[in-house]
Amino acid sequence: MKALVVVDMQNDFMPGGALPTKGADRLVPVINKLMDKFPIVVATKDWHPKDHISFAASHPGKKVGDVVQFDGIEQILWPAHCVQHTKGAEFVKGLNADRFEHVFHKGVDRMIDSYSTFFDNAHGRETGLAKYLHQKGIKEIALAGVATDYCVLYSVLDALELGFGVTVIVDGCRAINLRPDDGQKAFDLMEEKGATLVTSDEILTD
Repeated sequence: MKALVVVDMQNDFMPGGALPTKGADRLVPVINKLMDKFPIVVATKDWHPKDHISFAASHPGKKVGDVVQFDGIEQILWPAHCVQHTKGAEFVKGLNADRFEHVFHKGVDRMIDSYSTFFDNAHGRETGLAKYLHQKGIKEIALAGVATDYCVLYSVLDALELGFGVTVIVDGCRAINLRPDDGQKAFDLMEEKGATLVTSDEILTD
């Protein structure tokens, strides 16, 4: 059985949000259609404390885009985003969130970031997604959402390491692109590591 994992389709990642991803709002109708093709649909949310270590505001003298080392882990500093219980952390309007069987929260520990939908960046804390999928008998997952070059990428890499078959819906993802080719490099790495890249049309017409 295959599940669809919808990654971080939250207001703060939409155009006009705290950490906007260009074109992310245009993913909503694509993802809504895709949900009908999967027996199980789950989602993730960035769910940060207000003083999260990944926020530039938590580091006096630092700015967004700076890179710091914290407990031996490299951390890019971001604008404050997806703070727990704020509008920015809510799912984007129009997304059929009632289809989600379960929502998994990540980035909940203020002392470490969590790009992957499976683990924090040190692989010390699990989100519960892998256990849930195993309990449901899921052996393959497809991913869509934001951002291609961070949360989708690291989720794909972890899913492959965990032994899942992984499909990435290319037109169902959008990249932050701190560097112009980050999104494409992410797709290339996913494919190199064993993920299958498809378009939404390939799934919807299957």
